[in-house]
Amino acid sequence: MDKRPHRSNRSGGNNRRNMKNFGFVALLILFGLILVAAFNQPSSLKEIPATTAIHDTNAGDYSSITVTNNELDITPKGKSHPTLKTYVDSNSSLKQQGFNTDKVSITYKPTSSSSSTLLNLAGSIIPVLIIAGLLYFMLRSAQGQGNQALSFGKSRARLYGNEKDKALFKDIAGSAEAKQDLEEVVEFLKFPKKFAGMGARIPKGVLLVGPPGTGKTLLARAVAGEANVPFFSISGSEFVEMFVGVGASRVRDLFAKAKKNSPCIIFVDEIDAVGRRRGSGMGGGHDEREQTLNQILVEMDGFEQGQNVIVLAATNRADVLDPALLRPGRFDRRVNIGLPDRKDREAILKVHFAKKPLAKNVDLDTLAAKAAGSSGADLANIANEAAIVAARNSHSEISEKDVTEAFERVAIGPERKSKIMTEADKVTTAYHEAGHALVGHVLPDSDPVHKVTIIPRGGAGGVTWFIPPEDRVFVSLIQFKDMLARGLGGRVAEEIILGRDRITTGASNDLQNAAELARDMVVNQGMGKKLRDQVFHVDDGMMLDRLVHEREYSDQTAKVIDDEVESLINEAAHRARIIIKANLSKLENLKDRLIEKETVDADEVVEALKGAKFPEAAALY
Repeated sequence: MDKRPHRSNRSGGNNRRNMKNFGFVALLILFGLILVAAFNQPSSLKEIPATTAIHDTNAGDYSSITVTNNELDITPKGKSHPTLKTYVDSNSSLKQQGFNTDKVSITYKPTSSSSSTLLNLAGSIIPVLIIAGLLYFMLRSAQGQGNQALSFGKSRARLYGNEKDKALFKDIAGSAEAKQDLEEVVEFLKFPKKFAGMGARIPKGVLLVGPPGTGKTLLARAVAGEANVPFFSISGSEFVEMFVGVGASRVRDLFAKAKKNSPCIIFVDEIDAVGRRRGSGMGGGHDEREQTLNQILVEMDGFEQGQNVIVLAATNRADVLDPALLRPGRFDRRVNIGLPDRKDREAILKVHFAKKPLAKNVDLDTLAAKAAGSSGADLANIANEAAIVAARNSHSEISEKDVTEAFERVAIGPERKSKIMTEADKVTTAYHEAGHALVGHVLPDSDPVHKVTIIPRGGAGGVTWFIPPEDRVFVSLIQFKDMLARGLGGRVAEEIILGRDRITTGASNDLQNAAELARDMVVNQGMGKKLRDQVFHVDDGMMLDRLVHEREYSDQTAKVIDDEVESLINEAAHRARIIIKANLSKLENLKDRLIEKETVDADEVVEALKGAKFPEAAALY
């Protein structure tokens, strides 16, 4: 391993040094100009002929004369400073030259040869120094621009490995399977001879795939921390520049540095920024992104063998990556990092609350259960929000109420109590949210109601919140249909109570979600009636593909898909209508309680809807 210190050539440091040099040179120039102005300041004394000075002296017009070698500084009567000067013969006295020394005060000032010499020297050297300083500054500026041009193709990867607070696997909660896969990579880096003796080849690359916020970057740093090797970190977007060839040059420089520091790890975050599928037809053969990707492919599986350099890459869009990048020999392993389950969520919450003053009665297991579908970043945000809420309320420790408020702020947005609602709007919102809650409460395969509120939160005028009792891996057809029915329960309740002509825009988001869910059921899940077990998925990640390529089904099939979506929505609205009409008294109970309290928890919802029945006409056949 190369023990030489890493030298970072960063443009920001060069810019700061150039600015300091510029300031220093500017100060030198300013100081020189001040000296020149001071020493070469023109004299304010008026020069007169010697004969005039003799005549006026003898006439008694002067009060004093200062003699310096052959120069006379003359002060007329009534003045305090010399205003005249003249020059006389220094080899004879003033009296010999005709001055009446009895009528004037004569002062002799010794001559300073050193001062005059310094003045003459400064007058000749200072201009030379100023010109030399200007030339020096111009040369340094030109050299700096040359260095920047030469460093334009250098890698901007940051080198880690000497930090005191290294990330380790024990510091990461959850992701047990991912850590197990990555532990083998650590073993390769620590003991390469152990595997080489068995004929095993060190993996060239490991691709970390998972939703945003699941800890891909943290796991990559933990691999470097466990293996105790240098860790080059760079983002995929840092390769791509406007000029063709710069990205490829940076890739070559990055791998050259990595080979000098081997064994080491190169971590490319968001690799989809540079590794997208080639051949889209846009940009031609000289597209900068394609040139950079080609260089990455060559570096990862070129002619050089035996280099202990592992490339870790992270992305949440593995579907858009180029197939050549994903093949064995380049990315030999693919580690899927999914959203944490309930047990992992509790462990992650304990990590994030470990250094916070959490009250003993706070149940993190209950919070983990409610936070189904949350990523590690979401849970970290909940813990941070809880600390903020507790500090804002001047609490000495984080209470259960603080944690609940923080969770709801992250999940459904903050309350907007300052928004003024009329009584009519409150009643309409109460009926709307009660409709959602009633339909969801009655349907046997729907998630239980967690909370209902008519206080605006986030962008919604009111919220009915359903939380599944446990983590769900698969969703059945009847569960999808119950989701559609409870999603349309608010609009149906408005229609039944207020009339078709008085329905409001409050259901716009509900209708949009219902349409998206119904289309997903038909197009992606094969749950239509006429198109059952047929999938018409279009990759929504490749926009250029959608522009260039035609869809893979006919216009007649598209019309059938639209009919299937309409049928699912009409069926869901019909079921919601039957349930609400059969339980109008329960709807009124929940509406009245919402107007009274504005926010109703799960227990109160169950109490208000006690006795609500599920009509047989709303069942699926």
